[in-house]
Amino acid sequence: MEAAATRDWDPGLDQAFAGGDENALAEAYRRLSPLVYTLALRSLGERNAADDVTQEVFIRAWKSRTMYRPEVARLPAWLVGITRNAINDALSARARQRHVEEAVVQLLPDPAAGPADGSVEAVADRLILDDELEHLGDPQQAILRLAFYDDLTHDQISSRLNLPLGTVKSHIRRSLTRLRTRLEVEHGTP
Repeated sequence: MEAAATRDWDPGLDQAFAGGDENALAEAYRRLSPLVYTLALRSLGERNAADDVTQEVFIRAWKSRTMYRPEVARLPAWLVGITRNAINDALSARARQRHVEEAVVQLLPDPAAGPADGSVEAVADRLILDDELEHLGDPQQAILRLAFYDDLTHDQISSRLNLPLGTVKSHIRRSLTRLRTRLEVEHGTP
């Protein structure tokens, strides 16, 4: 299929694409989208995912066209490279989604019974919090995990981590402020 897609490829299309000619983009899409779609479908095994990757490849290519160098590679080869990256991104996203789904099942009180009222939201909140705690360094991360998950008081955290009480309180206050800001920005959580 690649041979058919690139047969009689006009190097002028490479130059025109690099120069921002939308007609060159349309022609590249017409001739190369079947190749991109086939590569994505073979790797991902789902038509919807292959459609998404195909669209993503041409969006990425168009947005980064100023970085494309026709003297280094022909447009079809450059697009195949972008396709590989987009496929890898889709596979990574799929793995992350599976990881989240497995974590949700583990956190539910009785996965066989299905989620109880509010438990799905509690699990989602826990996953978001876990993700945000990963962005904190130590000892802030350890302190907040002890406070949130082990339900320890400031004094107990101070004793367990052998840190002064004032230091624990300061870390908690600053970390909560940072978490609130990140949650508002990243997740739209008020």
